[in-house]
Amino acid sequence: MPSKPPVSFPSERRLLAEFGERLRLARLRRKLSATAVAQRAGISRTTLSNAEHGNPSVTLGTYLRILATLGLENDIKQLAADDKVGRKLQDLALERRGSS
Repeated sequence: MPSKPPVSFPSERRLLAEFGERLRLARLRRKLSATAVAQRAGISRTTLSNAEHGNPSVTLGTYLRILATLGLENDIKQLAADDKVGRKLQDLALERRGSS
């Protein structure tokens, strides 16, 4: 029996849909067909379509292959690069240690 897909919240679905749309626009700007990108990425056209529509079942590895096919693989380095909350929490912990 397959496991249930994870629950996705409206804000998460919106982010995935926006990301998928950016991928689709990047593909179109390069004048690449869906078939060409899918073949180069080693995925099916259905999977590419799912990614471009923000389907939450598409894996991060698949997104990376699509990004690489479009020459955008270095964009992945920007994900979670600016961890403002984590730095604030770390700074608070350091301040508490320094005051004792």
